[in-house]
Amino acid sequence: MEDVKEEIKSRLPVEDVVGQYIELKRAGRNLKGRSPWGVDKTPSFMVSPDKNIWHDFSANKGGDIFTFIMEVEGISFREALEKLAAQAGVELKKYSKSDEEQAKRKVRAKEINELACKFYQVAMTKNKAAIDYIFYKRNLNRATAKDFRIGYSPSSGAALTEFLKKKGYTIREMRDAGVLTQYDRDLFRGRMMVPFIDTSGAVIGFTARILDKGEPKYLNTPETFLFNKSRYIFGFYQAKEAIRQEGFIVIVEGNMDVISSHQAGVKQAVATSGTAMTEYQLKALSRLSNDIRLAYDGDDAGIKATERAINLAGGIGVNLSVISDYHGAKDPDELIQKSPELWKEAVSNFRPAVDWLLDKYEEKLDITSGQGKREYSDVAMRLISYLKDPVEKKHYAKKVAKILDVSVEDLLAKNVSEISRVRRLKTVKNGDFSANDTRVLQGIEDDLLAIMIYGGEAGAKIQLEVPEDEMKLDELSVIFETRYKDWETSALRKEAKDLWTRREEELRRVKVAELSQELEEYEDKDDEASLDKQKEILREISKLKKVEKKS
Repeated sequence: MEDVKEEIKSRLPVEDVVGQYIELKRAGRNLKGRSPWGVDKTPSFMVSPDKNIWHDFSANKGGDIFTFIMEVEGISFREALEKLAAQAGVELKKYSKSDEEQAKRKVRAKEINELACKFYQVAMTKNKAAIDYIFYKRNLNRATAKDFRIGYSPSSGAALTEFLKKKGYTIREMRDAGVLTQYDRDLFRGRMMVPFIDTSGAVIGFTARILDKGEPKYLNTPETFLFNKSRYIFGFYQAKEAIRQEGFIVIVEGNMDVISSHQAGVKQAVATSGTAMTEYQLKALSRLSNDIRLAYDGDDAGIKATERAINLAGGIGVNLSVISDYHGAKDPDELIQKSPELWKEAVSNFRPAVDWLLDKYEEKLDITSGQGKREYSDVAMRLISYLKDPVEKKHYAKKVAKILDVSVEDLLAKNVSEISRVRRLKTVKNGDFSANDTRVLQGIEDDLLAIMIYGGEAGAKIQLEVPEDEMKLDELSVIFETRYKDWETSALRKEAKDLWTRREEELRRVKVAELSQELEEYEDKDDEASLDKQKEILREISKLKKVEKKS
């Protein structure tokens, strides 16, 4: 794998790859530009052609061309490897034989899905019912139909199967692509076809809406070599450029909401599988923007989905808000049919997700009664526990205390065992506590390492482990050259001391976050051992917070 990486890197200079996404200008030996993640006000994105690396000071990210493509496109390493290999003209199969068979099957599956998409597009032009439904009942225009490659699957049970057989594809290959039923007949029949398109523009599956009455109303491609429901984001391919330009993302519930939104001019809209957003999907979106706006329904499913999103967002570090004023319409698609301008207005009038959710629970619960206050405070404190920023936590604690006419101390004194028994939406664990939560800490440690390694006498007292990775050392040299090259030794010493103090603070915060996550694992258990563990964790958190206050 290292051989193929180095071959690709030798053919693709970092400035050429990065330059496809942001404008770079010469700054001495390096190049400088604006962050593609929209988090800087002045150019803070550095590229070192000499070292073939990049570093974004505003987002505390850096690496080589592979890490850049993974971050900016929101894709896996394998997908980045394939994308860059294609650009560089490098044949991956020369470097790996072990998965060659599976790679061939994936290629054939992609070919089948691409042919199926074209087949459905042609079939749509020949079917009056499909044309009436797509262009008149759904009010889609031809540009939208072309952009999303919308088609129609004939009601015959084997039209696509026979077409693909004539093209030389086997039944097994069609199963791999996910276009057949268990009886080896066409999976999609008599439906409006919308392809699932991956980040490179390849068709990897379909979502299909029945034209007439029938069940299921929507039918999706099953899990295949190519399509993974928990990782796929509908409309991401079409929305990427608009997200970069506008700086925010709109997440809607349905695929038709996405298509209608794009047609209405809000091209930043995407959808996950219904409202079941996953951490992977939210992380992938956060690489393009940390301003994420949810356009969910205000029903129980929408409330549950919003709480789950707040929980996930707390561990990823995105600003989550809610678009809720649909001017009487039930969802974005219906509002757009009423007035595209009202949808644009709704997208601009968003509220912080926690505020929206607290209002929803205030509507649902009787907070004039003792029981209602208890249930509301349980819900509110759980939401607050998802937040990582101490200032934001304090803000909402004060707000909830005012609503309930109690003190903040009364809220914070609530026993964890009582919270675990409340009738509530089930807590969803954050999963792996990782990179995004420690991004600030990583940035501080990178600065310290840069001073320690390249700052001479000023870095002598810093005790951190020197990384062995040459690319990381190159990145640290870019940090030092950009930030500290002209500093006096005395100023560097003071900077190192201040950075070390901040590092200690961040280490404590990270530990508190890890302990809080561990606490969630015992939250729904009422046995004595679990309650003892909860108390132990809470004591550790309390000690860390006391140290934080003293410092």
